Amino acid sequence: MSITGGAIVDLRTDLYAWLPPRRGWGLANCGLLVSPRGALWIDTPYDPLLAGQFLVESEKLLPDGVNVDRVIVTHANGDHFWGAGVLPDAEIIATREAKEHMHYEPTPRQQHALVADGDPATPLGAYLGRHFGDFDWSATEPVHPTTYFTGELELTLGDYAVQVSALPPAHTTGDLIVYLPTQRTVFSGDVIFSSTPEQPGDHPVHWAGPLDNVIDACERVLATGAEVIVPGHGPVLGPDGVRDHIGYLSYVRERAHALHAAGVPVPEAARRVVREGRYPALGLPERLVVTIGSEYRHLDGSALPGVLRVMSEVAAFAQETEASCTGGGPE
Repeated sequence: MSITGGAIVDLRTDLYAWLPPRRGWGLANCGLLVSPRGALWIDTPYDPLLAGQFLVESEKLLPDGVNVDRVIVTHANGDHFWGAGVLPDAEIIATREAKEHMHYEPTPRQQHALVADGDPATPLGAYLGRHFGDFDWSATEPVHPTTYFTGELELTLGDYAVQVSALPPAHTTGDLIVYLPTQRTVFSGDVIFSSTPEQPGDHPVHWAGPLDNVIDACERVLATGAEVIVPGHGPVLGPDGVRDHIGYLSYVRERAHALHAAGVPVPEAARRVVREGRYPALGLPERLVVTIGSEYRHLDGSALPGVLRVMSEVAAFAQETEASCTGGGPE
């Protein structure tokens, strides 16, 4: 079964956001900026079907003779990046540092095989099938950026300025944010995962860190003076929503440091944070295994494990948590 139903939302002058139909792994927000002289995307959906849907909706908003000919990639996670293949002639812009994360993740076809051929009797196979089985990368070739930059990049699209800023390692190695001063809007990528009482989101997942850098990136978003913030996942926010998210990140950072100092292993640290119940509305609590594990690595200098090992730990945690919620496992 495929995922369908993403919606285009009119944000401000000639600026739109594509919002996926539900929360969950791989369902990222994207942007479209339109002018009489061109159009660009900020991030892409995860697979060709979703990206094709975004393209169809984008084309409805383009002036005659205008194509989407540029893509700015906020970071190299596939759910923000792999859909660029539906725009084979577009310029694809990413930070030079993003190359490191591109090599960390599987290729699209490797990921498709991992999901399609996984053993559903194992925690990892069951988890990948449940959360990634609706995507199709069976014919997706790797996407290669055509323009890399470091620091700051100033672009124009017609009369609109587009300010692109590379960040120190935060959500991944190679994050960036996009500020559109005319529209007073920032696209933050995954340094921000949002949630509201009306639209609950998921726990963030941070592969690089440290959390100090993620918090600094959020502060940098606020420093632009933007009135509208489009996070990587979750509902569109104002500045107060970003401040609430900084509160979440600060809480997880404080607990990770305290539990690391006490010698508590990563999975147990994640269990304790979940049991404290500070953010019960957020989904995918197993992603705390990734974020707390990343923070622990900065505290003790350990190496980054392979993505399959990390996801195996995530899957095992999720299975245990689900069993506990149904009374079939340990408390």
